[in-house]
Amino acid sequence: MRSHAHVCIASSLILTLAAPAGAQVFPSSAGEIKVETVARGLVRPWSLAFLPDGRMLVTERPGRMRIVAADGALSLPLTNVPSAVPRSQAGLLDVTLDRDYARNRTITLCYNADVAGNVAVARARLVADDNPRLDDVAVIFRQDGPPSTSGNNLACRIAQAADGNLFVSLGDHFGPRDEAQNLANTIGKIVRIRTDGSAPGDNPFVGRPGAKPEIWSYGHRNAEGLAFNPADGRLWEQEHGPQGGDEINIIEKGHNYGWPVIGFGVDYGGARIHESTSRPGMEQPVWHWTPSIAPSGMAFYSGRLWPAWKGSLFNGALKFQLLARLALDGDRVIREERLLQGLGERIRDVREGPDGALYLLTDNSAGRILRVAPAK
Repeated sequence: MRSHAHVCIASSLILTLAAPAGAQVFPSSAGEIKVETVARGLVRPWSLAFLPDGRMLVTERPGRMRIVAADGALSLPLTNVPSAVPRSQAGLLDVTLDRDYARNRTITLCYNADVAGNVAVARARLVADDNPRLDDVAVIFRQDGPPSTSGNNLACRIAQAADGNLFVSLGDHFGPRDEAQNLANTIGKIVRIRTDGSAPGDNPFVGRPGAKPEIWSYGHRNAEGLAFNPADGRLWEQEHGPQGGDEINIIEKGHNYGWPVIGFGVDYGGARIHESTSRPGMEQPVWHWTPSIAPSGMAFYSGRLWPAWKGSLFNGALKFQLLARLALDGDRVIREERLLQGLGERIRDVREGPDGALYLLTDNSAGRILRVAPAK
């Protein structure tokens, strides 16, 4: 059984220092770091992907997608983007570049496709010229399960494995919680699909009567972070708990991650949800945050600008408005460092750029792309 952490064991001072050229400077264990605005004027930006030429592809939750130049100039909204249904937390959400993007110019995106709150996954060819658009758009997968009109807990992060298969996180819709334990639908699950949307034959529930063949793992609540650890190729996931119990998990084939049976949080208002914090046959998180920080977006760091942070897992925080760095020893979290406290921004996504800096999306109606780099 993997261990979990109960408390934060390191944090930086809540201090912002004056800096030239509009940058803000913050303390960290690796020396002072600066935060600069790369682009502004985005409405609820949700996901960021770097194009090979250094430009950025960004989704806006109301349903737009834009290309952002290195100088921060925003393109017109791309045309032919699938229609997302924005409501509460729902809308146009994650976007990723195909592993073979240099050859096929293909991207994968996920979004709220209907008033029932079901996520759709689409593939398309990106045309990134003066008339930016998507061509050859094809929906390859649709979530299914009991309808929900809340527009909450959609999850909707995408990670592509080395073999080309796609992993997609699908939330519990803030609906009947036990559906996350029901293998007959894809509510509260992580699915594994081919790029045409079909289920690989070695998925864990293929051939089981009453189970969806796309399911890879289950018992999830609202996973807004999904990434492969480059050190060993294992899939890590970050998910929101209710009031307490935000989790970091290592995702294994066919495993049950416990929601809502086990967990470390309580319902909004304080009512009990879980039977306990553990149960045989259900996975323990590698790390949990109690109280909740509302994590969104996660990235493993290569160490190009901060060698001391190589292999760290960075997580954005919406509620606590910070960047959390988790130092790892294999599959154990050995330290948490809370960065950018005092920035005053809800962090929706975190990516490492081709220059080794960290790039963040701020979640508001005047959203920005921020670049985080050493101050010196």
